[in-house]
Parts: sequence; structure tokens; C-alpha cells
Amino acid sequence: MHEEYLKPTEFIDSDSPEIQAFSQKAVEGTATPREKAVKLYYAVRDGIYYDPYRIDPSRNAFKASTILRQGYGYCVAKAVLLAAVLRAQGIPCKLHFADVRNHLTTERLKAMMQTDIFFYHGYNDIWLDDRWIKVTPTFNLSLCEKFKVKPLDWDGLSDAVFHPFDLEGRRHMEYITDHGSFADLPYDAIMNTFLTCYGNAVKNQLTQTTKAGDFEREAQEESR
Repeated sequence: MHEEYLKPTEFIDSDSPEIQAFSQKAVEGTATPREKAVKLYYAVRDGIYYDPYRIDPSRNAFKASTILRQGYGYCVAKAVLLAAVLRAQGIPCKLHFADVRNHLTTERLKAMMQTDIFFYHGYNDIWLDDRWIKVTPTFNLSLCEKFKVKPLDWDGLSDAVFHPFDLEGRRHMEYITDHGSFADLPYDAIMNTFLTCYGNAVKNQLTQTTKAGDFEREAQEESR
């Protein structure tokens, strides 16, 4: 029924040895698909460091196995990896994309992007108990603590998407446009949107890998 969302693809290379090994280790001691999905969600959420400053535009950089090896990525990269490790365990998973207005981005990132809208924010749809559940593995726990945002915990039963407000009542994340779900990464659409919608700073970033920033440190300093 959901065979398309179980297969390895160009970007969701769930059949790679690294992905297979990582997913198997993460689900040790679990039995049900829900238990496995929850374990894999936390393994990607907290095991892969959120870094919006280093976005390599090459196709290979968006492969799940590449993201796993480098240990960092932004929302799209982490969604690709989660899809791969879930499929490696026989759990159907899609990539889902939406434009969101992020009210709590750092000043450096906002200046670089020249907007507070994140186009093609990536998350996942996971098939469990005969229904699709939305989950967002983007922000690792330590980053949420510094941003004073409640971490997106997930029990495998309900959606886990970004909260509209942070712990101090400030606007956090507003979903604007839903681009729908995909069996594989819509690479060309994402690259074209980035080049069309962001300013020159991001256009320059997409032509050469930028130096790493310290997004967690910036978040902590600006949240004081």
C-alpha cells in the first residue's frame, strides 16, 4: 500500500550500510513499529547537530548517508535522514515541506537570509497505526534549551510540529504555505526556491560552503 515510501531513493539511501547500522543500533531493545519510530526520532533529533550555516548545495550533500557521516544539518537534511532510518526499519515515511515564518531566528541568520521566512522547511510524515503522523526532528534538545523553546517530544501517537509560541509566550513558528509530501527530496524545486526567494547572501552561500557558525551560542545570547 505504501511501498513507494519504503524504497531507497537517490537521497533517502536507506539501503546504505551506514544507514542500516545506525538505524539498527538505535532500535535495539524495541519490538513494535511505534517504539522503533520513537527511538529513531530521538536519535536523529538529538544525534545530529542543527546547523543552518553550512548548506552544501551539491546533490551528494543531501543524501542521508552523507548527512549521517557529517553529523550536522538543517531541517531538510535531518528530515531526509529520519526518512532513511525509518525506511531501513520497514516503516513508511515521506518528506513534507512547508514555508514557515520563524519569529525566533538569530540576528545573524536573519541578516544572511534577509527574511524571517524559511522556505521549504522540511519535516516528516510517518505511517503508524494506519495513519500518517507529522514529526519535526529539526531542533536538538540543547538548542531548544538555549532558545527557551519547549523541545518537540514525541510519543509515536500524535503530531509533533513546531509550537506557535515559546516558553515565554513569544511567537515562535507560523506555518504559511504547505507544499505537500514527497517520496524523495524535490532537490531542484528547493534549490530554485532558495535562489529566487532569498537575498544575495544566501545565493553566495549556495555557491560555496560557508564556515560553521555557533547557532546555539547565538540563540543563548539573544534569548537573555
